[in-house]
Amino acid sequence: LLASCGKPETGEPKKTTLRFGHFPNITHVQALVAHQLSRQGKGWYEERLGVDIEWYLYNAGPSATEAIFARALDVTYIGPSPVLNAYAKSKGTEIRVLAGAANGGSALIVHPNSGIQSAADLKGKKVATPQLGNTQDVQLRAYLKDNGYNITQTGGDVFILPTQNADQLALFQRGDLDAAWTVEPWTTRLELEAGAKVLVDDRETNVTLLASSAAFVKEQPELAAKLVAAHKELTQWIKDHPAEARELIKAELTELLKAAPKDDLINKALSRIVVTDEVSRSSLDQMVVSAQKVGFLKDIPSLDQLFPKL
Repeated sequence: LLASCGKPETGEPKKTTLRFGHFPNITHVQALVAHQLSRQGKGWYEERLGVDIEWYLYNAGPSATEAIFARALDVTYIGPSPVLNAYAKSKGTEIRVLAGAANGGSALIVHPNSGIQSAADLKGKKVATPQLGNTQDVQLRAYLKDNGYNITQTGGDVFILPTQNADQLALFQRGDLDAAWTVEPWTTRLELEAGAKVLVDDRETNVTLLASSAAFVKEQPELAAKLVAAHKELTQWIKDHPAEARELIKAELTELLKAAPKDDLINKALSRIVVTDEVSRSSLDQMVVSAQKVGFLKDIPSLDQLFPKL
């Protein structure tokens, strides 16, 4: 945590700033709502935690975990694969999962002229993922392995191209990509704006978690507990107020993407996502299996330490 040095002359307590990360994805529902409320001066977390919030934007999980390792980020909404990679890399010392956030909302989507009708048609094709080692990258590689393909980090039977979500649309429209495994709103954008078709629709995987540095939990356990409570309250509010939440999501995506997303895009994307504060341990265990299968996790401690008691 960042803190001002000492107390101001007025005798007021020093302010604490929580550095909070997320991605410009609809699968980060709570983050989009909370970030927009911060912009409006109605900060959800600010009011409930009594701290300032500094929001940081990332394209995919590995960048956010690097920031946690560098002590530049305290908390983030993030996918499970980079969390597990960071947990394994640090031998269980650097990252903790505080809550679930969303399930589903990702898909393997194919170009209309790619000729891809099934997994058997992917050989020799160019397939994008948001970033090497992120959740969708691991899902794609495991899917290809399960379907008999030889896959390496640099080559194999299918060309896997780590490509930022925001760049995938133009590449699809130019015909430079045959497929992509990505998340909302990018999946729906590829459908609506590039005529892409869904080949695999994943609505069960823990697509987003609320995670923090281990230092945050150890040094600020009361604040961490307040954060989890505020996140759960926000999750329930979103479920109870879908129309209001949708407008906040649209407003925040407009800020982040510099263009207002269409209502049908937001509605379709949200229909594929299950907002939750629960963590599916079975989903995480399956992600471990998938990551080990494709060579990203060779050794990982028991996941029990990943979940702090607050």
